[in-house]
Formats: sequence, structure tokens, C-alpha cells
Amino acid sequence: MATKDIDEHYRCNVCGNEVTVTKVGGGTLVCCDEDMELLEE
Repeated sequence: MATKDIDEHYRCNVCGNEVTVTKVGGGTLVCCDEDMELLEE
């Protein structure tokens, strides 16, 4: 899933890593060779 907004939170469903978007670049977040899941607030 492509990032859209600052402060979105994503999680890897394989290893559990979590990230927060600080700058939107339009790319897709990938971890453990899978797209990261957007966490709903």
C-alpha cells in the first residue's frame, strides 16, 4: 500500500516491525518481502 499521509502507522505481519510515516514519498512500504499493513487509528 502506498503511503498517503504523514503520521500513518504500518506494521509487518511477519516480524511485527512498526513504522510511522514522517515524509510522504509515494512509495510502498515492504518488510520481510511483503507489503506492510496500514494500522487504522
